[in-house]
Parts: sequence; C-alpha cells; structure tokens
Amino acid sequence: MDRYPGIGDHGLIGDLQTGALVTTDGTVDWFCCPRFDSPSVFASLLDADKGGHFRIAPDRDDYVSRQLYLPETAILITRFMTADGVGEVHDFMPVLTGRATDRHRLVRLLRVPRGTMRFAMDLQPRFGYGRRPHTLTVSDDGAMFESEGMHLTLHTAGGRSLHDDGDSGPQVSQVGDGLRATWTLREGESTGVVLESMGGQPRRLRAGELAALHDSTARFWRGWLARSAYTGRWRDMVSRSAMTLKLMTYAPTGAPVAALTAGLPEQVGGERNWDYRYTWIRDGSFSIYALLGLGYTEEATAFGTWLLDRVTEQAGNGSGPLKIMYRVDGSSDLSEESLAISRAGGAPAPFASATGRPTSSSSTSTARPWTGCSSATRTACRSATRGGGRSQTRSTGCASTGTSPTRGSGRPAAAARTSPTGGSRAGSHWTGRSGWPSGTAGRRTWPGG
Repeated sequence: MDRYPGIGDHGLIGDLQTGALVTTDGTVDWFCCPRFDSPSVFASLLDADKGGHFRIAPDRDDYVSRQLYLPETAILITRFMTADGVGEVHDFMPVLTGRATDRHRLVRLLRVPRGTMRFAMDLQPRFGYGRRPHTLTVSDDGAMFESEGMHLTLHTAGGRSLHDDGDSGPQVSQVGDGLRATWTLREGESTGVVLESMGGQPRRLRAGELAALHDSTARFWRGWLARSAYTGRWRDMVSRSAMTLKLMTYAPTGAPVAALTAGLPEQVGGERNWDYRYTWIRDGSFSIYALLGLGYTEEATAFGTWLLDRVTEQAGNGSGPLKIMYRVDGSSDLSEESLAISRAGGAPAPFASATGRPTSSSSTSTARPWTGCSSATRTACRSATRGGGRSQTRSTGCASTGTSPTRGSGRPAAAARTSPTGGSRAGSHWTGRSGWPSGTAGRRTWPGG
C-alpha cells in the first residue's frame, strides 16, 4: 500500500470520546488521546516517518486485504487472505457512556478462520504530534510507553508470556523506542492486544476477556441502532451513516466534531490544512438534525443543552452572538499553533493544530478558520462566496448533513453526505475518485462496511 493511503482506504472506530482510523493494511495511522482534539499518538496519516503508527498485518507482502464492519456495529474487520490461510484483525474501542476520562482502550483481536497465518505487530507511538520523547518498558505481560503527561499500556491476551520463544509466539523485539512482535496462529485460534491510555502497569488478560469486550461493544451498537425510527429499504446505509455521526459526537457533552482529523490539505502542498476537530454551530446542528430525523432524541437533547449553555455564557459576559466554533467541552480558546508536517514524499506542509480564534457566527467578514478544510480529497470542502463581494469560505463539514430521511419512505437518507475525515458522499454512499458510489450490495461502503 502507498505510504499515504487514500481516505477511502480507512475505517473508523471510536468510543464516543475519541476515535481512530485504520487502513486496509491494518495500520492505525490516526489516533488522538484522550479526546478528539487532543495531541496525536499515531499520526502517520500526516507524516509516515515521524507521526507514529500501530500496525498488525501478515508477516509477508503477498496478501490481499478487505475491510468490512461486523453487521450493525462499529467493530471494524480487516481480513487478510494469503496462500496459506485467512486471518482477521477486529478493531474496536469499548464504548464510554459516562463522564470524560483519560482511560481509553483500543482493542485489536486476531483470528484465523482458515489455514495458518503469521501476524506481525509494529507499534511505534509518537506523543504530542511527534514532539514529545517517551520511554519504553517491556515486561512479560506487555509494555508501557511513558511520555510527559501521558502513558500507553499494551496489555497482552492468552496464556503465553511476551517473552515466550515457542513457534506460536509471541516473539518480541524492541525497535528503537517502539515494539515489534509476531504471532503464528492456526485455524480456530485467536489472540490479541489492548492498548490503553493511562492504564497503569501491563497485565495479562484472562481467557475470554477480549471476547467479552467484543460482545459488549457489539451489543451497545446494536441496541443503539434498534432505537432508529427508519424502516425504509436503505436501512443498512442509513444505519452506517448514523453510526458515523454518533462516533463523531463527544458523549460527555453531546457536541459533534466537524472532522476526526486535522492537517489534511485540500491540495498537496497547499495551505488549506486546518484543524477541524471542533464543533461548528452550523455543522453540528445539521448532524444532530439528521439523527433527530431518525428518532435519536437523546442526542438532540444533549446537543441542545450544550448549545443553551453557550448562549447563556455569551449573554452573561456580554460578548455578543455565538462563536462560529467551540471545543467539544464548550470552551472557545482556540489560539493557533503551527506544526511542521512532512507529507507526500517530503513536501513540507505546515499543520495548524488549532484554528484561529473564532469570530461571531453573524460575521460576514472572512474568518481565518474557514479558509481551509481538512479533506484528503480535492472535492471534499469547497469555498462559497457570499454577498457584497466579500468572500467567506465554508466547510461542507465532515459531519455536514442534508435533509433527514422520511420515515418508511424507502428513499436513501442523506444522513451523512461527507465522510468522517472529510470527503463527499452520494446519498449515504462514500464517493470514490471516480465519482460513483462504491457502496453497492456486497461491496464496501464508507468507511469500510
């Protein structure tokens, strides 16, 4: 796969407080922790050399892979096919429904339905957008990566120690300040790892613990989808779009982010690479309106409460109309910080890790946060000129939505016309480079199902 896979070669997972992107070659190339707008831990999406990544894939190059979702869930399956067998990596994050927390778990469950497969893991975290150094400590039960203000713990599963030397592994080696391990699994066998933020010392997970996390995560998503009022013929696609919007909503406050990512230029080498991991009043309203049309009144109530708090704050301090955008916790201290990111063969692209201080939502002057978009494709975000010759660009928003579906109408809902990382959609389909929907029956729809 190319060092910088296309946005259509990614799947989305999350726990309703943060999220991660997984490529079709089994690489987590974007993950910020503990919140959507926190500094990155893995960002090879932007810088393959210094951004950090977490890859699990066959320990060979001659494989074919495909991504899909476990039906009616946000559990992403990356399936690898080789001459010797078929292996799967099930990626998910157990859902957090309570208060905001620094502890988040990224679960990677390995299975071999047929034949034999040797998996290789390459874990190279890079804290604080690759600027903060870290130390690595390896034990029999896992490993700990420690940096200033943050640490990641790798917990292992199964009866074998990380230092077992048997043929089945795992066999572990330290590569710089990262970790590499291999497992050989045969038909019917499974294992896995859990990467946990602020999780303390590593521990050996009990037999069946990963399966229990897998099952509880599946139950949550199927229970959530059961609340949908849509009964038309496009239910699978509408449900996938609804889950995408839910995955991009910060559960502790009910505020949706406009995009999961940051720093993806509209054009390689261009300057439209701003940070969109924030809540726009307009785009967030569209997202919640789509969910409300599907019967998700709790999400609408939570966002309405968050919005009322912003209105009350503005009225209380006499600062005028609402801001254009806020952080998911409701704060608006969005001072700009530029980070040097090297992408696409070393072409420098400065990455603004936080957009400029927002203007009021009623302003018609050009606001700097709106001068770019976070899309990986050139068609994702477009400028719009409004009245009086004054240009005000707008983001179509990675959570931008159209009209809500008509209950039982049998028509496809435009419940999420853009991808979680900023791409155009045809109805509820992900639109690839050809412009044709790729999500027909038996084929993959955004972001991987």
